[in-house]
Amino acid sequence: MDEVEVVVAHSERATLRVGDVFLKVDADQARVDVEVEAMSLAPVPTPKVLWRKPPVLAITALPGTKLGRLGGPSTGSSAAWAAAGAAIRKLHDAPLPPRTGRAGRSIEELTKELDDECELLVTNGLLPADLVTRNRRVAEAALRPWTPAFTHGDLQIAHVFVDGDEVTGVIDWSEAGQGDALYDLATFTLGHEEHLDDVLTGYGTDIDLDVIHAWWSLRSLLAVRWLTEHGFDPFAPGCEVDVLRSRM
Repeated sequence: MDEVEVVVAHSERATLRVGDVFLKVDADQARVDVEVEAMSLAPVPTPKVLWRKPPVLAITALPGTKLGRLGGPSTGSSAAWAAAGAAIRKLHDAPLPPRTGRAGRSIEELTKELDDECELLVTNGLLPADLVTRNRRVAEAALRPWTPAFTHGDLQIAHVFVDGDEVTGVIDWSEAGQGDALYDLATFTLGHEEHLDDVLTGYGTDIDLDVIHAWWSLRSLLAVRWLTEHGFDPFAPGCEVDVLRSRM
């Protein structure tokens, strides 16, 4: 009998693996709707939907291994990172999905969320004021007009699977939709700045690096408190707080 592996679990959702099947349990059915729709539209390999019975979605496992994880070493070669960059470009060039995704929040919405979060980080003593102030300044470059693209919205490296130098699939599409392409690229390279050039080689177009750096700061500032409250450790080596420190 296959063992049940808890892949991720917190108060909002949980993912279990049983053999070659992933069972995703999500209290918010809108997120599941987005995920199923995005996987059907994305021009890159995705898991196959086996069945859906709210609040559970069953999908197939992907071949290969995760490209890496935040706070850990990358398991992929430079060529694998470049292949991932090419896949991301293919996604961004695809016809726009009907919904706005996580990467599509407005400048006004992001600015308010960021300012509120920075105040809480300092008031609650989670981060020192100089670290927050410096990264809030860096983050400003991300708050600019952008052309909508088909974005994944949560493109962590752990969500990209490779076999050798080939991308075999991308998982976790619940934040997908129209959004800022550089948000995806920054999320993908967060904590792995050494592979940014490889990704951009595969992506194949000039990118404003100041905006990538800004998204690193912005995403990390918005994540620290949520991660802490949901049982994760943004202070672990190589994770969000180290990303913020690298901007000092």
